[in-house]
Amino acid sequence: MIFAAGLGTRLYPLTATKPKALVEYKGKTLLEYALLKLMEAGINHIVINVHHFGEQIIDFINQHHFNAQIEISDERTKLLETAGGLKHAEHFFTHCDQILLYNVDVISSIDLMKFCREADCCASAKPHLATLAVRHRKTNRYFLFEEPELRLCGWENMQTNEKRICYEVEKPVSLAFSGIHIVDKKIFDFIPKNQKISFTSFYLEEAKNHIINGYLHDEDTWMDMGKIMNYEFNSEV
Repeated sequence: MIFAAGLGTRLYPLTATKPKALVEYKGKTLLEYALLKLMEAGINHIVINVHHFGEQIIDFINQHHFNAQIEISDERTKLLETAGGLKHAEHFFTHCDQILLYNVDVISSIDLMKFCREADCCASAKPHLATLAVRHRKTNRYFLFEEPELRLCGWENMQTNEKRICYEVEKPVSLAFSGIHIVDKKIFDFIPKNQKISFTSFYLEEAKNHIINGYLHDEDTWMDMGKIMNYEFNSEV
C-alpha cells in the first residue's frame, strides 16, 4: 500500500495545485518512483490511498499503464492518517498475510525483497505485529529499540524533549523511521475503525503488548522528498 493521501503541507507551494504524489523529481512523479520500486520487488497488487487532490491521482493512474493491479482507497471525505488509512483499506487485503506499506514521498535504494524475507524470518521465529525499516540518521524524532533484536520500546522528540516509553530498557538505541514497513494481517484487529490515527501513536501503544521490530538498512540511500527543503536540495544534486 502506498500512502499518498497527505495534505503535502511540508512541500508547499508545490502542493498548492496538486497532491505531493504528483510532484515531479528528475522527470518522474513521486508516485511513479514508489510504484516502480514496488513492482521491481515483484509486488503486483498495490493499493493507493487518496485525499488531497485525490481525483488527480485517480486520473493519473487511469491515464498510465503500470504492470500491476492498482486500486484506490478513497479518503477524500475524511483524511484518516496512516494507521486509520490502512484500516479503511482493509477490504483490499482479505487474502494477504503480510502487507508492505510505503510512503509516497520516500525514494530509497532499499532492497524490498530482502526486507520482506527478513520480516518473514522474524515472523516465523516469533509472532510479531510489524517490522519497521529504520536508519541511523539525524532527525528530530526517533523510535527507541531494545538491542540486539531491535524490539520497539519507545519514542522521543529531541526538539521538545517529549518521550514515550512502552517498556523500560537500560540503554535503548535511537533510530529514525524510513517510512517503509511490513505489517501482519492481524494488525487489523487492533486498529479502530473510522478513526484518524497515525502509525507512530498506534505502534507506541501496541508495542506494550506486541512485538514490533526494527530492520536496519544503513547501507542504502534514502531521501525524504516530502519537505520542500529536502526536495530543493536533492533536485540540485
